[in-house]
Amino acid sequence: MRPSFVHLRLHSEYSIVDGIVRLDEAIAAAAGDGMPALAVTDLANVFGTVKFYQAARGRGVKPIIGCDVWISNEADRDKPHRLLLLCAAHAGYLRLCELLTRAYRSNQYRGRAEIEKAWFAETGTAGLIALSGAHHGDVGQALVIENTTLAQKLAREWGALFPGCYYIELQRLGSNAMTAGAASVPLENHVQRALRLASALKLPVVATHPVQFVKPDDFRAHEARVCIAEGYVLSDQRRPRKFSPEQYFKTQAEMNALFEDIP
Repeated sequence: MRPSFVHLRLHSEYSIVDGIVRLDEAIAAAAGDGMPALAVTDLANVFGTVKFYQAARGRGVKPIIGCDVWISNEADRDKPHRLLLLCAAHAGYLRLCELLTRAYRSNQYRGRAEIEKAWFAETGTAGLIALSGAHHGDVGQALVIENTTLAQKLAREWGALFPGCYYIELQRLGSNAMTAGAASVPLENHVQRALRLASALKLPVVATHPVQFVKPDDFRAHEARVCIAEGYVLSDQRRPRKFSPEQYFKTQAEMNALFEDIP
């Protein structure tokens, strides 16, 4: 059978604060499902790159190097945006390393190493592919509050920074999934608005699934990891719940079923 889906968004144990996926488990899951490739996109770091690259090649899985990065939100530094960067060439990997190094050395805020949007124009983006960050990106946040004009403006800016390499990212985490923040809406609202935006601007779309653990049964262990990182007690009913039991390593068949209306 021809492969029909590849995971492009995965937080491994190297994401420190919110990932518990062991690299060997992720690669085994990809190989077992016949995925020809797999991306590991840890949060604001590429610490696991060498180990991942070598292990994936050893199992016949093409390793895709990338990173889930914070983008500074000058309007509210406590609410940074997200962008997913994938390396399409060696030059892109070097640019990614340069951007992350600069973020850690000169633009940390509350412990987050954030990238300034203006840096992409300064360094160039050749060799990099950018995914919008779904509802966590600036375009997605504008869509959540139904500010279509702002969303189009931002998407055009990103498209100009990553010519031919900027994708509107779609995610589905179950029928009851909601976006985070004060302006919380059903996640499906973002998907439909994002599709209309992509159609209007002639931008490509890509479906991703934010993998935080390998098996559904790992959800409670993942929640414990998050509580340790954020200083909460697992039994605290008032603690923020940012993740879903759905964020396990779904198979190609599961992802096809999830997006069967958007082939």
